[in-house]
Amino acid sequence: MENVFTVSSDPHPPPAAPPSLSLPLSSSSTSSGTKKQKRTPTYQRSMSFDPNLLHNNGHNGYPNGTSAALRETGVIEKLLTSYGFIQCSERQARLFFHCSQYNGNLQDLKVGDDVEFEVSSDRRTGKPIAVKLVKIKQEILPEERINGQEVFYLTYTPEDVEGNVQLETGDKINFVIDNNKHTGAVSARNIMLLKKKQARYQGVVCAMKEAFGFIERGDIVKEIFFHYSEFKGDLESLQPGDDVEFTIKDRNGKEVATDVRLLPQGTVIFEDISIEHFEGTVTKVIPKVPSKNQNDPLPGRIKVDFVIPKELPFGDKDTKSKVTLLEGDHVRFNISTDRRDKLERATNIEVLSNTFQFTNEAREMDMLSAQRNHAIRIKKLPKGTVSFHSHSDHRFLGTVEKEATFSNPKTTSPNKGKEKETEDGIIAYDDCGVKLTIAFQAKDVEGSTSPQIGDKVEFSISDKQRPGQQIATCVRLLGRNSNSKRLLGYVATLKDNFGFIETANHDKEIFFHYSEFSGDVDSLELGDMVEYSLSKGKGNKVSAEKVNKTHSVNGITEEADPTIYSGKVIRPLRSVDPTQNEYQGMIEIVDEGDMKGEVYPFGIVGMANKGDCLQKGESVKFQLCVLGQNAQTMAYNITPLRRATVECVKDQFGFINYEVGDSKKLFFHVKEVQDGIELQAGDEVEFSVILNQRTGKCSACNVWRVCEGPKAVAAPRPDRLVNRLKNITLDDASAPRLMVLRQPRGPDNSMGFGAERKIRQAGVID
Repeated sequence: MENVFTVSSDPHPPPAAPPSLSLPLSSSSTSSGTKKQKRTPTYQRSMSFDPNLLHNNGHNGYPNGTSAALRETGVIEKLLTSYGFIQCSERQARLFFHCSQYNGNLQDLKVGDDVEFEVSSDRRTGKPIAVKLVKIKQEILPEERINGQEVFYLTYTPEDVEGNVQLETGDKINFVIDNNKHTGAVSARNIMLLKKKQARYQGVVCAMKEAFGFIERGDIVKEIFFHYSEFKGDLESLQPGDDVEFTIKDRNGKEVATDVRLLPQGTVIFEDISIEHFEGTVTKVIPKVPSKNQNDPLPGRIKVDFVIPKELPFGDKDTKSKVTLLEGDHVRFNISTDRRDKLERATNIEVLSNTFQFTNEAREMDMLSAQRNHAIRIKKLPKGTVSFHSHSDHRFLGTVEKEATFSNPKTTSPNKGKEKETEDGIIAYDDCGVKLTIAFQAKDVEGSTSPQIGDKVEFSISDKQRPGQQIATCVRLLGRNSNSKRLLGYVATLKDNFGFIETANHDKEIFFHYSEFSGDVDSLELGDMVEYSLSKGKGNKVSAEKVNKTHSVNGITEEADPTIYSGKVIRPLRSVDPTQNEYQGMIEIVDEGDMKGEVYPFGIVGMANKGDCLQKGESVKFQLCVLGQNAQTMAYNITPLRRATVECVKDQFGFINYEVGDSKKLFFHVKEVQDGIELQAGDEVEFSVILNQRTGKCSACNVWRVCEGPKAVAAPRPDRLVNRLKNITLDDASAPRLMVLRQPRGPDNSMGFGAERKIRQAGVID
């Protein structure tokens, strides 16, 4: 008998079978010696059908009593009160039907049921409709259960295939089973191809858009479209250049890739590159600006002297050293052959060292710089080969007449689009009794301190090759000009790109921009001593310039008084409250004695911790010391007394019993509590105080718990509740009722407890 099967790629033939090819055969198929079964109608092969449903009271079930016409099967897609729609199974069609055409109980008909019907046309509209509907019974599964399926493999030879067809794995075929009478081996004969297996293609993703992409096919030189919904895998991992396999389908007259799956990298290979190197001459170069009409992706040409001379094309990605190729260049290259169309091209192109003998080109030595002249065919030389200066070993002494400035990338304001321009400085010196001047640049100064006007310096002279002028290098500062007015101060405030300096008298603050600081701004800290000069800018405003960090001690003129005083801040620093006009803060002594009520100023130098922001009304401990050039007595070594108890905690915030300014309670957020501790009312804490410049209110930050407060004691029942319980009786209808949901169990899982229950009287508390 004939059987329909699929060609397998994993044969396991019997040992006695000599052929090398085999076909899988299910054990459920009938052997060649059995009788042929009766052919089943199409509708009965798709699903089970009960012919008894076609009969009703002695007729065939059709309204007109005619014989059965061509009938189709379908599925109820939509069902309303008096009509519905059927989706055909054999074709792409959606048909209307009226409920009067259904032969059976309409209550049993549901959406999704399989039905059989005839196709007619509506007399009024002429559209096709379904008539004479009959519900098809669902298939009843057999009670016998099958755990697996046994597969047999049949051998065959190419002579057994009819029509000289080349069979491939997965092809659908039919054949006749033949039993060899001598050996008993079973094989397939008279094999006929029914359907070829759907081919799978390979390619490389070459482009990806928002919802679709393109694949360069590996079998022909062509790109094919694919939608992201057709990719089977994680779309986030798909990138241009990945190898994929896919199936080609025709949609709307165009080929598209479907069922796209990822392949291991390197699976798809488009070309073969020769191991042997060839030499040739460039006859056509790639244009720098491609024309609009240029469609050739390989516009370059190289002539090769084979037995028959030929020209090989190349593209802009085929040059190995990224060198600019010119016509007549002598080059070495490999030949790449495309597997799809056998196109040959030159790749891995290198310019040979003797090419300049053929082209007679002149080469120059220079350093890369932004110039208008366009340099090509650049060759990198060892570092130090090209030098623009010739240094002299002799050292000269001179005096700075003009300061050199430069722009430091770390100190340039990000809000200013234009950086400060670099200016050369001038040094005056004496050479053999002749007074001369020479320029120097800030980058040639040794050390972090920039020389100022009048400073003594030592330097060397270097000759510039290009302009032919001299410049001072290796400039070293020997001594400061005693007549130059340089001021000392202390860093009081640091912002994003500017800060303020507290003067040496601790009574004012001077603005400075980070671009005026010589050194790394990240190294500046509050309280650092700096040296600066004063200048007037726009609006006649005074600011500090040429700011240098100094390590000299020039602040405290006398030892601090060892007496420790208690005080209260009556005015903070201006950095804490920018709305005030005065810079200095003021502290009033609160200790009992002769000095009670006296007020002393303080600055950033007087703070024990320069990062503390003292607020108005805070209690502090401090000493007195004479500071500044005017010998003013000021508060020194100031330490705030910030220890208080927590009043209450409410969800995400709380309050501390601490008086700041006009407020007797200090707000804090639970995020400011260190180590994630849950504070309770009564806990003793230490904290810092900050001022919100927008609202003008203070709050606590960096809250640390010093010790726990007393545990909260359960409050007694209020009198109103006790009086109510005393007035309730069991006979009162408004009294609360209890319902036993589950009987209690003892510790040993027994019913009840050991202690005897006593009858309790309502309103009486033990």
